[in-house]
Amino acid sequence: MKIIDKHGVVSDCPAEEELQVLRHSASHIMAQAIKRLYPGAKFGYGPATEHGFYYDVDLGDVKLSDDDLARIEAEMRKIVKENIPIKPFILGREEAVRFMSERGETYKVEHIGDLPEDAEISFFGQGDYVDMCTGPHLCYTKALKAFKLTQQSGAYWKNDASNRMLTRINGVAFRTAEELEEYEKQVAEAKERDHRKIGREMQLFMTDDLVGRGLPMFLPAGYTVWQELENYIKEKERALGYQHVLTPCVGTVDLYITSGHWEHYKENMFPPMEMEGERYVLRPMNCPHHMMIYASRPRSYRTLPLRIGEIAHDFRYESSGTLKGIERGRHFCQNDAHLFVTPSQIKDEVSRVVDLIFDVYRDFRITDYRCVLSLRDPADKKKYHDDDEMWERAETALREVLQQLGINFTEEIGEAAFYGPKLDVNVKPAVGAEYTLSTCQLDFCLPARFDLKYIDSDGAEKTPVVIHRAILGSLDRFMAYLIEETKGRFPVWLAPVQAKVLTLPGTDTAFAEEVFRKLRDLGIRAELDDRNEKIGYKIREARQVGRVPYMVIVGKNEIESRTVSVRDRDTDETENMTLDAFVGLLEKKIKERR
Repeated sequence: MKIIDKHGVVSDCPAEEELQVLRHSASHIMAQAIKRLYPGAKFGYGPATEHGFYYDVDLGDVKLSDDDLARIEAEMRKIVKENIPIKPFILGREEAVRFMSERGETYKVEHIGDLPEDAEISFFGQGDYVDMCTGPHLCYTKALKAFKLTQQSGAYWKNDASNRMLTRINGVAFRTAEELEEYEKQVAEAKERDHRKIGREMQLFMTDDLVGRGLPMFLPAGYTVWQELENYIKEKERALGYQHVLTPCVGTVDLYITSGHWEHYKENMFPPMEMEGERYVLRPMNCPHHMMIYASRPRSYRTLPLRIGEIAHDFRYESSGTLKGIERGRHFCQNDAHLFVTPSQIKDEVSRVVDLIFDVYRDFRITDYRCVLSLRDPADKKKYHDDDEMWERAETALREVLQQLGINFTEEIGEAAFYGPKLDVNVKPAVGAEYTLSTCQLDFCLPARFDLKYIDSDGAEKTPVVIHRAILGSLDRFMAYLIEETKGRFPVWLAPVQAKVLTLPGTDTAFAEEVFRKLRDLGIRAELDDRNEKIGYKIREARQVGRVPYMVIVGKNEIESRTVSVRDRDTDETENMTLDAFVGLLEKKIKERR
């Protein structure tokens, strides 16, 4: 593939840069198409991205529809077919400003003002369209073989909410039509697995703008799954000596000034509420509350480690563009815990946390993950607590523990919490990019800020070390992960409805009601569908919409033999058995929690 740089030099494109160049050129071709259809359009930024390209455009009062995106894409295909040569040129700063001003490109003029005084200002033109850009680009528009516009959204100019909201138009581009076709298959699979779509179908959760964006509400079926996850992890934690607490969803601003969150995390918090001379905020995390629980009484080395756990409601002001169902919201519930330990206990306690993470992953058959040691960026004095000695001590301690435990991990600079390094376990879901599910953080900072103490064996006061850890992460995100991995086909112990009793039309419902009552009385989550509908319709609805693991069919034959015909959701096979045998099967699967 031939490309041209800003000085007009034509060369072969390195293979690893081909997609970047294709996608960047696609953004220019899209901008040219937009300009043809909307002559008054003004352009902000239009880069290539990891997965495609976009352009931020000021269209005035014009609101685009899906039909408009199709029109823009069709115009792009015309431009590609015209095989317009792409030609670079360079202008001096004053001439560049004048050139962009004459074309009405006010955002480009502002961009020039942000560039260093000695910056070389280059442009690429293709027919009637010119864009300010450093390149490189394709030599001709016809070299763009496979592309598609995917969506539109809002984006503030320079990502600053005080600036004008622009229209961001996204697209994808690939080397070949086959690569684009494979991408579209992946998109279709992602839509099929999207937890928001499945959540609506199964009536697991809902959102409403009147309540607020990013504030999901769990419906009875979804809350059943949520409670089962809570019971599951609490049971495991109790067996490991955790003590569970309940703390408020708000705290004073002074609490977060003491912890350091106000200085380092304020932009992600909801604004303060003034009440009776005090300022309160919705809490973004729970460690300050747990620090105060530790500080509430004298502590001895004999009482450590102290393991405090909580399923805690937290609130973070995420930008609207990042919100995604229950995977990322402004309210979520963390499976949080803080372990107060002596320095000599760090290795054993981190080891227990790691063991718990992988024990849970085995239960849920999570195998596609990687471990990351997240470190601070020493040059970033704003994001991180400024104490080089503390950071060196904490990072060395956590790295050595992970090495001693034989954990395979990579290191990433700039991903630590503001108060300390952490082990992140990142999962690769069935669709989409990886994200962090579990975390274990080592903290020498907050215990000192809260002046926490314990009396050591020599009678001296010492400061404990705190291990922050979340196994399921947030219950909300973990549930979203499970929905997308299983397509809503939860294992029996988690399923909102574990068995659904279905009657054949025209049969007496007395025995079906008896079966339903027995299942319900044994604590099995069962429902009865005795509508006068065809059995095929009932089975499809239970299996495909409700994703019910077992459908219990009751007709004349079952009534006469006092048996049930059990349809398995996963195998789609039906087996006739006694009710007691079916109950035994269900209870075994529920007890195993697999």
